[in-house]
Amino acid sequence: MNATPVLRAEDVDVVRDGNPILREVSLTVQAGEHWALLGPNGAGKSTVLSLLGALAHPTRGTVEVLGHRLGRVDMRQLRSYVGHVNPRHDLRSPLKVQDVVLTGLTNTIEPVPRWSPAPEQIATADRLIGLLGLSDRHGARWPILSQGERGRVLIARALMPSPRLLLLDEPATGLDVAGREQLIERIDTLQHTYAELASVLVTHHLEELPPRTSHVMLLRDGHCLASGPADEVLTSDQVSKCFDHPIRLARADGRWSVRAGRPVRPRVG
Repeated sequence: MNATPVLRAEDVDVVRDGNPILREVSLTVQAGEHWALLGPNGAGKSTVLSLLGALAHPTRGTVEVLGHRLGRVDMRQLRSYVGHVNPRHDLRSPLKVQDVVLTGLTNTIEPVPRWSPAPEQIATADRLIGLLGLSDRHGARWPILSQGERGRVLIARALMPSPRLLLLDEPATGLDVAGREQLIERIDTLQHTYAELASVLVTHHLEELPPRTSHVMLLRDGHCLASGPADEVLTSDQVSKCFDHPIRLARADGRWSVRAGRPVRPRVG
């Protein structure tokens, strides 16, 4: 296993228009680890992900992505080695599934004019389409895909350049129960298939965490409340503090679930 961390952020602050968004956030992700960034809306999760995906610079502190320090590397080139899955993919052409996946090689939304993939690249795209459970949708066009199918297509697209890092920004947004479960099942499959791949997933729903989630960071108001192995961080007490609401947390068959906790009332008499 590569000894160099896939990601390293140290004492990161982000300030926008004079408003602090992140304060003293630190994170180290090793190869094969699967992190989740959890917290309520506005906690700073997507801001952290934008730093890890080389989309933004920190105001203070240091961020290293794949061994390269932001501010000392070509950000555009670095992004080509990161599999960043954004469910708000702004594709407007009626491309077929295979064509969408192949755009992961050029890191573009639309196919590049006069560029043709090699036969082995087409074979890789087809293999990833199958891995994400979309073989029967191989020739389907983007506009007719369900939201869940689109999400899985974008994951296959992100994996085309064989990245060491996969970033998932709220991948289950807008999905019904069936779509969510199909997505989580396929994420779990690819995490098992690619042993060295590291991933970071952003969500505010614990039910959306894949079973192989190994580490968690809890964020609230731009601060890290807790960070480390999932079984140590995901406790009812810490999750309740993160979401500022009493929560009872349970885990079964590798999946987490939450219920509203009931505050203990003092006995009378």
